This record gives sequence, C-alpha cells and structure tokens, in this order.
Amino acid sequence: MPKLNIFLDISALIAGAISESGAAHVLLQLGESEDILLTISEMVVAESERSIAKKSPRNLNDLRTLIKTAKLRIVGDPSKKEVKANLYLIEDPYDVPILLAVMKAKVDYLATHNRKHFLDDPKVAERAGIKIGTPGEALAWIRENLSSV
Repeated sequence: MPKLNIFLDISALIAGAISESGAAHVLLQLGESEDILLTISEMVVAESERSIAKKSPRNLNDLRTLIKTAKLRIVGDPSKKEVKANLYLIEDPYDVPILLAVMKAKVDYLATHNRKHFLDDPKVAERAGIKIGTPGEALAWIRENLSSV
C-alpha cells in the first residue's frame, strides 16, 4: 500500500519548525521516520524561508535542516499561465499556486493553518478534490487510515 501523502503549506511548515509540541511538528517527525510522505512546493520553501529570515533569522538554518531531515518532497510551482487560468479555485489569488501544486502533486491531504482562505471555505476542498484540514485534523485522518489497513 502506498504511503499517505500530506502536503504542508507555508503556515503548517513554519508551525512545525517553530513548535516542537504541535501537530505540525508530529507530521514532520512522521515524515522523518518515513511513516508518511510529506510534500511541499518550491513556493512553500521560498516563502517559509523569507518569513523565518524576517521574523527569526537565527532559525533559518534550522528550517533548512528540518526540510532535509523530514525528507520533504519538493514539487515545482505552477506556471503564471496556470495560475491565471485557475483563479476561480480560491478567494485569495496568492493561494492559487499552493492549491495548484497540491493538486498536481496528487497528495491525499493538505495540512494548513490558513483558516480564512482554506479551512473556512469548504468549496476550496470540493473544487480541488482534496481533503483540507489543520495539522491536527491531518493527524487524526492519518490515524484513521493507518488503523483501517
């Protein structure tokens, strides 16, 4: 059986890097132990690095190390033309490249803390054909799916 594949957006990756007790960090540990497959996009890497460099520059190397040790699969970003053609998917155009990367990567679940644009609008998950939830909800979903095997 293929491993469950979870996409971490910028908010989930940063949360996992900053807090060693949160669900996002547990997801990173599961990736490191290769119990699940974790996926991010080039944009997630770039924006996470930019955010950490701005808010906590001393932790930038920790983030880069974490990306390697958690064995994150990094997928390419969609083209500008693809983004423009899919602006209908989500309210915030800035989130379209993330959603398209999620869809192209054919992951099982998108873990995010972005309540306003992803979690509070169920139409986003419907349009994208993907499960979307917080890192904690993703962990619960993983438990359900691993225990039913």
